[in-house]
Amino acid sequence: MYIYDSVKKTKLLFEPIKEGEASIYVCGPTVYDDAHLGHARSSLAFDLLSRTLRSLGYKVTLAKNFTDIDDKIIKKVEETGKSIKEITSYYIKRYLEEMAALGVQRADIEPKATESLQAIEAMIQNLINKNCAYVISTGDVYFDTTRDSHYGEISHRVGEDEDNQSRIAHTSEKRNPKDFALWKACKGEEDICFDAPFSSGRPGWHIECSAMIEKYFHGNDKYSIDIHGGGADLLFPHHENEAAQSRCATGHELAKYWMHNGFVQIDGEKMSKSLGNSFFLKDALKAYDGEVLRYYLNSVHYRNDFNFNEEDLLTAKKRLDKLYRLKKRVSPGKGSTVNKTFKKALLDAMSDDLNISIALAVIDEMVANTNDVLDANPKDKGLKKETLANISFIDELLGFGGKEPFSYFQIGVDEALKEKIETLLAERIEAKKEKDFSRSDAIRDDLTAMGISIMDTADGTVWEKA
Repeated sequence: MYIYDSVKKTKLLFEPIKEGEASIYVCGPTVYDDAHLGHARSSLAFDLLSRTLRSLGYKVTLAKNFTDIDDKIIKKVEETGKSIKEITSYYIKRYLEEMAALGVQRADIEPKATESLQAIEAMIQNLINKNCAYVISTGDVYFDTTRDSHYGEISHRVGEDEDNQSRIAHTSEKRNPKDFALWKACKGEEDICFDAPFSSGRPGWHIECSAMIEKYFHGNDKYSIDIHGGGADLLFPHHENEAAQSRCATGHELAKYWMHNGFVQIDGEKMSKSLGNSFFLKDALKAYDGEVLRYYLNSVHYRNDFNFNEEDLLTAKKRLDKLYRLKKRVSPGKGSTVNKTFKKALLDAMSDDLNISIALAVIDEMVANTNDVLDANPKDKGLKKETLANISFIDELLGFGGKEPFSYFQIGVDEALKEKIETLLAERIEAKKEKDFSRSDAIRDDLTAMGISIMDTADGTVWEKA
């Protein structure tokens, strides 16, 4: 398995800390609003990574956190009058439901900032004791970036970002402009705060991930985890700061490999709420099936920026349709053994830094070749069983192709229309029983005019949206 390391800027052979195991930590969402396509892209990228490693035989432990205490969450509390628990629980539930609709497998560990306060406080106190952090008169705690001689080596750039770097107002008591907040002290009675030895307050943005990694993972004397991942926007300052505080707290590197997925753009513009073009995932799921969105969002290599537009989405759906039409052709039945050449070709592609383009091309070739053979010999039962096994492996590795094929083609048909279709099909069955073939043909024509195609099988009549 080769992965592209964002720090070294090259592909590296994956050599885990512990043989046969892979530890991955992915930065999850701040839960104050609905998930957008950027959240989906990151989740899908690292879902592909964990699926690939598991298919290669690794025992994978994946963690993805929820930031459930943050200035934006507190602002939501003030705006809605709801408790912080109500808001964060609601958006965590929504997030998990929407990721499930995309076929994203749940992380093995899903830590929350508010449930990791003891670990966070311990790491901050450790940094203070080592003179790598300092408390100012307000009770805020800052990390002293000059204490880390390697600061800047993760992102290869060091700058000041007022919103992301500290997430608190700047103060003349900061020793260095690049220093960032580890702890934010209460500023008034309305603040949501937690008691700590240094002050009553709440964690800074960056410290929670470092503390959670140390809490849940036990690497070796060189690294805490194998892979740390997230969106490209987190490389600086978030991951830079995580790496610095972890180095100073533990004496070793946070992660052996760093992986970052590209941005999502809407018709060419980087997705940003400030631009007013943020595309919430819930809206996309109303219009398209989650598996179709998964296929589309994964169709571009994870490191590249993704330009979301509906024309390309429909093209991707047609490509996925071909796989399901083949599955329909070889169904029903049970699979046998995956074709070894096909399996190797897929794993080789995904082992090359998740080369999805080659993987999808391998699938397209399998679909085309299988259809050609079945055209010549439609009763080839062995090939049908092998094809079903191949599609099951696609589902295991890439997360699509697992639906029952006829129900897949019924996606998007509302309940009223489904009821009408089923009524017409029942009438058609009666007409055929009574040998009223003109009525039977007329019903088929009515269904065709409605955009519905039907097929008579040994198990009865099935239909799909054309």
